Amino acid sequence: MPTRTAAERRVESKTVYNAFLATCPTRQLLDVISDKWVTLILAALAERPQRYSELRRLIAGVSQKMLTQTLRSLERSGLVSRTVTASVPVRVDYALTPLGASLMPVVTAVKDWAEEHIDHVRAAQQEFDTDHH
Repeated sequence: MPTRTAAERRVESKTVYNAFLATCPTRQLLDVISDKWVTLILAALAERPQRYSELRRLIAGVSQKMLTQTLRSLERSGLVSRTVTASVPVRVDYALTPLGASLMPVVTAVKDWAEEHIDHVRAAQQEFDTDHH
């Protein structure tokens, strides 16, 4: 087998992934980043690192369990870092990693789009529901 350069390996690795294939690992990543709580947590952390309690107050409706699970998932995926500071009580801060920050233009665009177009979407939903009931 011929030796490949780093550039050739990078090109090859980019062509291997296809999210339309059921076995593609990008599907798991899409599952992670397409969650509503993920979008809200990342948007909150884009402003500045925050403590757990700050995130819980800022994101209305998120349960303690869901916030914890989502933060762990984001940390596992390398999008969020968790820093524990020894104090009384212990201080835990969450922040975007460089990888998480690189996702922010997309997250911000989706959040902004949703806020800008919700009235149109609601009208379409109401029209659909009226026509199909």
